Amino acid sequence: MADLYLSELTLSHFRSHRSVQIACDGRPIAIYGANGAGKTNILEAVSMLSPGRGLRRAKSDEIARAPERLGWKVVGVLRSLGQIHEVETRAEHGQNRSVSIDGKSAAQIALGRIARVVWLIPAMDRLWIEGAEGRRRFLDRMTLSFEPTHAEVTVAYEKAMRERNRLLKDMVRDAMWYKALEDQMAEAGYAIITNRAACIARLQKAMNAAETSFPTAELSIDGDLIDSKEALQEALDQSRPNDLRAGRTLVGPHRADMAALYTAKGVEAKQCSTGEQKALLISLILANARALSQDFGAAPIILLDEVAAHLDATRRAALYDEICASGAQAWMTGTGPELFEELGDRAQHIEVAEDGGVSQLTIR
Repeated sequence: MADLYLSELTLSHFRSHRSVQIACDGRPIAIYGANGAGKTNILEAVSMLSPGRGLRRAKSDEIARAPERLGWKVVGVLRSLGQIHEVETRAEHGQNRSVSIDGKSAAQIALGRIARVVWLIPAMDRLWIEGAEGRRRFLDRMTLSFEPTHAEVTVAYEKAMRERNRLLKDMVRDAMWYKALEDQMAEAGYAIITNRAACIARLQKAMNAAETSFPTAELSIDGDLIDSKEALQEALDQSRPNDLRAGRTLVGPHRADMAALYTAKGVEAKQCSTGEQKALLISLILANARALSQDFGAAPIILLDEVAAHLDATRRAALYDEICASGAQAWMTGTGPELFEELGDRAQHIEVAEDGGVSQLTIR
């Protein structure tokens, strides 16, 4: 049985689900049904039991079930490292989401102290060929899984950078206006750089040490070469004339990019085939899970949306074998039960259907 898993999940007015309750036993969970039935919404609900805005990065009011728009609630009974926690997150209409753990109000960062959640969704499939912003977000999400405070330093950096950019757009030239903001950016920015580097090192070690059916990669970060807080402060100071001309900050961790080299072929991920790019993403998620298992003491909860549709039967079986061997509770979606045949009774199987706008779940 997994050392970290949800034993109960309850949704209220969450996306398409008016009221849903799922009892779990620690095994992986295969969720299948027609497109639009609400499978991904269940995974999104689980993702809300971790810091951040969930796998869709949605605003609170976007999550509430239409047409009622009464707000929403997710409650999970979480078994983590021998302890049991009741975790609740909710948002009333027009309000930010709140979190409580064991009946006491808590900050979102507290969720990262009792559980770790990682995910792979179809929107990430073009990660290697689109802009650097998506790769930074992907890297920061993996970094957050190792270091829950990463979200705080990222928010602090972005807030100070917005203020600095406002000064730049207003063509303010007095250095005194910039100093305090650049001090804040340097402190938070160097923490971001350090956290990301530690994440990449953990992932690379987990990849190199594993026997896996999925391709390994050589990971690197382009643009985060600053080696101290003072160096980042100096870089911001020196870049100010160029930044004034551009009207925005041109140096710092917000300009970084994550790169991956397909080890077996010596080819950059962006030049690989679509199937190879997907396999590399899966490999990264599995490496993230293996590293977290050692770092946190338990394999994370893994969310894999429509992952089986892109794999042949042999690759699917290999993925399921690795998940089961890891001891992780993986929540996976697909359009039909045939996509999960290789799992057999190693997983719970849930069919999701919609009847008159109401979700119906059949647990097998």
